[in-house]
Amino acid sequence: MEREQTIRISPEEMEAQRRFAREFAHLPDRPRTYHIVTYGCQMNVHDSEKLAGMLEEMGMTPAPTREEADFVLHNTCCIRDNAERKALGNVTWLKEIKKQRPGMLIGVCGCMVQEPGMAEKILRQYPFVDVAFGTGNIYRLPELLYRAVDTRRRTVAVPQEQSTLIEGLPIRRESPFQSYVTIMYGCNNFCSYCIVPYVRGRERSRSADDILREVEGLQKQGVQEIMLLGQNVNSYGNDTPGGITFPQLLRRISQTGIPRVRFMTSHPKDLSDELIAEFAENPVLCRHLHLPVQSGSNAILQAMNRRYTRESYLEKVEKIRKAAPDVGLTTDLIVAFPGETDQDFEDTMDLVRQVCFDSAFTFIYSPRVGTRAAGMPGRIDPALATERIERLIALQEEMTQKRFAEMIEKTESVLVTGQSRRNEKQFTGKTSRNISVNFEGSSEMIGKIVPVRITAASKTTLRGQMQGA
Repeated sequence: MEREQTIRISPEEMEAQRRFAREFAHLPDRPRTYHIVTYGCQMNVHDSEKLAGMLEEMGMTPAPTREEADFVLHNTCCIRDNAERKALGNVTWLKEIKKQRPGMLIGVCGCMVQEPGMAEKILRQYPFVDVAFGTGNIYRLPELLYRAVDTRRRTVAVPQEQSTLIEGLPIRRESPFQSYVTIMYGCNNFCSYCIVPYVRGRERSRSADDILREVEGLQKQGVQEIMLLGQNVNSYGNDTPGGITFPQLLRRISQTGIPRVRFMTSHPKDLSDELIAEFAENPVLCRHLHLPVQSGSNAILQAMNRRYTRESYLEKVEKIRKAAPDVGLTTDLIVAFPGETDQDFEDTMDLVRQVCFDSAFTFIYSPRVGTRAAGMPGRIDPALATERIERLIALQEEMTQKRFAEMIEKTESVLVTGQSRRNEKQFTGKTSRNISVNFEGSSEMIGKIVPVRITAASKTTLRGQMQGA
């Protein structure tokens, strides 16, 4: 397959967008407030931070709800059919709000818009949508919104080329002490069920110097933890011959003074011994590895085009547990993939028992138009699919309880993220293993890393007592 050419947005183009932002701020009938609705992965959440940064550069301020906003933007996901239907349903719901407030503008962006034919569908079936743009056009938000307001005409922009690298976008970060840092975009793996390569483009890595400048800036602002983002962070640098590897990038980042570093997501086929060693040797690296296995059956893994086997996955798990026994593993699992037999499913159940993940994201297979799996025979009866996922969830809950029980009476370093929603005397935070802990504390602890002794566990969280209080 021919490799796409990565396009870097020129300084002149970025200046043109800043000019549109300034001109937009002087339009007499422009929207004054915005509200962004985000669906999907951490990459989308971080994209929404950039969209918010651009909107505020355009003179807009956030509104607490969709009903109150002058401009509502849905940043969509299309990884599963349910996510797409939910997004379109919520966009349709705004149609009635817009009847009551004709001046409201509605926008749709992100992965769903990048799907083949979706832009035409929006034009045809959603005439109340004012602005729509794909993943490769996020940086053009000032221009697109300016044109929509100035001309009173709908603006739609979906590039054929998604392999763009954009530096210098303004960002409105959600947290002052936790931050996302994108290190690469796109994916080259073409798993048979996944639409990501078609809507996010091929892999392209940001330069290490750009990443380090961003991390150093965050460290100076007092950020305690960063999450490095990429569809497959293990592939970082593969598209830049002579560049550094992902483990080498981790080592350089750990020298910036950031207390905690974590990352999402790793493809098992690319998990190197060098990266495994980093968990044993790098004290800044959080003790958590998300390693999506998807299935425990070799036949299904082959049909999914995952390019590893059950045996090689388990071998890497063994290496991780030997090098760094305190690392918590999480995963993604798909049931009812086309052709999945009872034995294939039992192989998945057996792998879950063997690995004993801290937690797992579990899904029933969802066909996506344009992917190879969408045309595969052997679709699983919905009732059987539901039965299988219920069994899988119940098993994983047992595994989670087992892993959580092992942590009781241990002291964990916890980044305090805020007050508990259920108890005003309780505060919550994340361990290095990315597990939520609730404990009694004070608001002065928010944004700090504190020692907490684990005293009990529930199905999804831990309870503890702060030490030295």
